Amino acid sequence: MARINYSSGAKWEDIVGYSRAVKIGNTIEVTGTVAVDEQTNLVGGNDAYLQTKYAIEKIAAVLERAGASLKDVVRTRMFVTDISRWEEYGKAHGEFFASIKPCTSMIEVKGLIDKDYLIEIEATAVIG
Repeated sequence: MARINYSSGAKWEDIVGYSRAVKIGNTIEVTGTVAVDEQTNLVGGNDAYLQTKYAIEKIAAVLERAGASLKDVVRTRMFVTDISRWEEYGKAHGEFFASIKPCTSMIEVKGLIDKDYLIEIEATAVIG
């Protein structure tokens, strides 16, 4: 099967050795996604809901580039720095996935690569 790598253009991709997303056959894996814009500015500040919403919007954008959409998502993994804020993360996740209902995990971690990141989300999509 052919492999297609999708880049965001971030300098970290070459340094660390990863892609924004990888499509093999009808499966697309989206790498850990945080709430930063193209200029690496944090979006949402200390608002867990807004960070989650922006990260999912970024996931939707790369899925579209790969010929898919959020409706094709079968799994999400949410890595959060404060599980007590689960309702904020969950509210945003639910706004996108309430009717899709992918498998999901919400896992509290000690920290993410930047102390201001509250959540990082991975996604798996399967087309058709």
